[in-house]
Amino acid sequence: MSAKGQNHTLQRGLKNRHLQLIAIGGAIGTGLFLGSGRTISISGPSIILVYCIIGFFLFFVMRAMGELLLSNLAYKSFADFATDLIGPAAGFYMGWTYWMCWVVIAIADTCAICGYLEVWFPDVPKWIPALCVVLLLTGLNMVAVKVFGELEFWFAMIKIATIVALIMVGLFLVLISFQPDTVGAPPASVTHMWDRGGFFPNGLLGFVGGFQIAIFSFQGIEMAGTAAAETADPEHNLPRAINSIPARILIFYVLALTAIMSVQPWDLIDPDKSPFVEMFGFIGIGIAFHVVNFVVLTSAASSANSGVFSTSRIMFGLAREDNAPRYLGKLNRRHIPQNSLLLTAICIAPAIGIVMLSDSVMDAFNMVAGVSSILYLSVWGLIMVCYLRYLKKFPERHAESNFKMPAGRLMSLATIGFFVVVLVFLALDAHSRMAIAAAPVWIVAMLIVYRMLAPTRAKAEPIDFDALRQPAYEAVQQHVSEEGLEAKRKGRKR
Repeated sequence: MSAKGQNHTLQRGLKNRHLQLIAIGGAIGTGLFLGSGRTISISGPSIILVYCIIGFFLFFVMRAMGELLLSNLAYKSFADFATDLIGPAAGFYMGWTYWMCWVVIAIADTCAICGYLEVWFPDVPKWIPALCVVLLLTGLNMVAVKVFGELEFWFAMIKIATIVALIMVGLFLVLISFQPDTVGAPPASVTHMWDRGGFFPNGLLGFVGGFQIAIFSFQGIEMAGTAAAETADPEHNLPRAINSIPARILIFYVLALTAIMSVQPWDLIDPDKSPFVEMFGFIGIGIAFHVVNFVVLTSAASSANSGVFSTSRIMFGLAREDNAPRYLGKLNRRHIPQNSLLLTAICIAPAIGIVMLSDSVMDAFNMVAGVSSILYLSVWGLIMVCYLRYLKKFPERHAESNFKMPAGRLMSLATIGFFVVVLVFLALDAHSRMAIAAAPVWIVAMLIVYRMLAPTRAKAEPIDFDALRQPAYEAVQQHVSEEGLEAKRKGRKR
C-alpha cells in the first residue's frame, strides 16, 4: 500500500490536537451515555469497579498496539501488523472483523440517535431519522480527512465540557445536600454509593452482569491507532494519546457515574434511558435536560461518524492487500476511499429495519451491543497475540522502542486471560449468548471468503513490510520537517 504513488495513499491530514481529541472521544461513546443506565440497574455502584477493571486491561491493549504501530510506520492498520507478525490469514480475519465491529457500532449508534430524537419528536416514524443519519454520515465522510478531524475535535470538546459540568454540578448538589422534588428521593449524598443495598447490591451475578454494556462503552478507545496512519507525527502524537487513557477513565467513567449515583440513587435510575439526561430531569432543571439530550445526541453522532471513518479506511486497506475486491481500494481526488465509504453506508442501512422492528430503541441497542462486544474481544485478544509474536520475531525492535509496553509478555498473557473470563461473564447475558453462538458462523464465513480470494492473492505481490519500514520512517520525518517549516513561516507572518 505504501509502495504506491502519492495519489494512491491516504493523507496525513490529522494534527496532534485532532488525534488527542479523537482518542478522548473514542472513550466517550453511546455505551457510556445511553448504556450506563442498564449497567447501573444491573450492577449498582459496583459498576464503577467494572469500568476500572476493563479500563486497566484495555490500557495494556493500547500500549501493545502503540508499540506495534510505531515499530514499523509502514503498518497502517491492525490488519497490517497481524499479516506481518502472524500471517495473511490473521491479517484477513483482523481486518474484516474490525470492519464488522465498526459497522455494528455505527448501527447501534444510529439506533441510539433515534432514541434521543424520540424525546423531541415522539410522533415521527423511527425509520426517518435513521435514514437521515445514514445519508448525513456518508456525506460528511466524502470530504477531506481534515473535515473528519475537525468534526471529531468539536464533538469531543462538547462531550468533555458536558461531563466536566455534570461532575461539578453533582459535587455542588452533594455539598449542599440538595433535596429533589421527586417523591421518595433522598438528599444528594455520596453515601448512596453504599447505603442502598451496599456496593454490590445485586451480588456477584449483578457485578459480572455489568460487563456486557461496559465492554461496549470502551469500543472505539483504539481509534487513535486507526487514525495514526493519517496523523502528521505518529511517533509523538500516538504515545501522548495512549498515555492519557487512565486519566480519561477516571474522569469520564468513575467521577461522572459517581456524581450521577450520588445525586440520583442507583435504584431510582431508569435502565432504558440515559442517566446523564435523566439526572437533570430528576433534580428539576428542565432546560438542562434538553441541553444534555442534545449533547448525548452529538456523542452518538460522533461515535457513528468515527465508525464510518474507520470502516472505510479498514476496507481500503483490505482491498489494497487483495483481501477484498480491488475497486474498494481506489481513492477519489480528495484521497477519500469513496467506494469503501459507499459500501459502509449500505452495510449500516439495516439499522433502519432494526429500529423499525424492535419493541423499543433500547432493545435494538442492547441486541446490537452484544454482537459488537463479542467481535471486539476477538480483535483486542488478537492484538495481544500479535504483540507476543512481535516480542519473539523482532526482539531488537522491542529493545530499541521508545514506547515499550510495561511488563509486556506477562501483561499480554494476563489480558488474554481476562478476555476469556469476560466471555464467560457475557455468556450469562441473553443478548450476548446469541452473539457468542453466532461467532463460529462468522469465523467459518471468514475462512470461506479467505479461500475464495486465494487466487487473487496468489497473483498479487505480497507486501514486504520490512522493506517498507525505512522509507515509511523517512516519509514521516520529512512530513514532520515540512510541518515545522510551515509553522515557522506562519509565525514570522504574524
